[in-house]
Amino acid sequence: MSPPGWHPDPGHSGIGPAQERWWDGTRWTEHLRVPPAAIRRRRTRVAVGVTVGVVVLAAIGGGVFLLQEDGDDRPGTAATAPRPAPSGSPGPGAPDGNGGDSGGNGSGGQGPDGQIPPTEKGYATDLASGISLPVPKGWTGRSGTVGAGLTTGEYACPGNSGEKCVRGGVFSAPAVALKLDATTAEAAAKKDIAVNAEESYGEKIYGGIASHEQLKSGPVTVAGQKGYAVRWKVVTEKGDDGYVESLAFPSPASEDLLVVVRSGFDVNAGAPKLSVLDDITKGIKAAAGGAGTGRTA
Repeated sequence: MSPPGWHPDPGHSGIGPAQERWWDGTRWTEHLRVPPAAIRRRRTRVAVGVTVGVVVLAAIGGGVFLLQEDGDDRPGTAATAPRPAPSGSPGPGAPDGNGGDSGGNGSGGQGPDGQIPPTEKGYATDLASGISLPVPKGWTGRSGTVGAGLTTGEYACPGNSGEKCVRGGVFSAPAVALKLDATTAEAAAKKDIAVNAEESYGEKIYGGIASHEQLKSGPVTVAGQKGYAVRWKVVTEKGDDGYVESLAFPSPASEDLLVVVRSGFDVNAGAPKLSVLDDITKGIKAAAGGAGTGRTA
């Protein structure tokens, strides 16, 4: 039997970059990562989403799920839904294929160093950032060693019907994982908003952004920390317009670690109201057990 460690993902379909899955010695867990060697060789790009144990991740509003790679310099724009854990028989005690989502509160298996993302009922936990995001009723939450995510309302992307978008998405990650060169919450939020908007509603997903309007930019208290939020309304070339927000604040577990929460809500009768986003922000709390290491590998 193989010892615990990172091994080629037995559920890899052959589409997209090869990944590694964490084997805990008895079963395959939900932890996935892009091999470090591959990250060093090529630029990374993000497709939509957040997955347990991803080395570097970005959260794209409107639905982001899995860090991928590409050889070019363009940011990723394909809104791919999260691939579930292998549903076949890749190994003893393999996950049942539900992707780690359970009762609206995703959880990951044991990962490197024996760490397990805390599973609190009604919350999705970002272990590296030391925070937990409240999961609204009807939403899907996913916890991770690096990053956490909330999504609702999956549908075919207007710019590419072969890809999946969501009506609402909220994702967290340490600022260092997003390569943000900022030392304050205000600077981080202001730098991140344009990237968030482009990755959420730009290029092939929605045909690009025609214009944007800033709805707010100011301080906000999150999990007892003094943070900063910037919110835009973007007009797209295809499909629905959208609201995007970049929120930054010090981790409640470590004031030296900045956390970024990216959000994206469609402007659509079937999309969540902006009041839901405000409720999520108010409900963000320190994760049980602390953490907040900010590690991305």
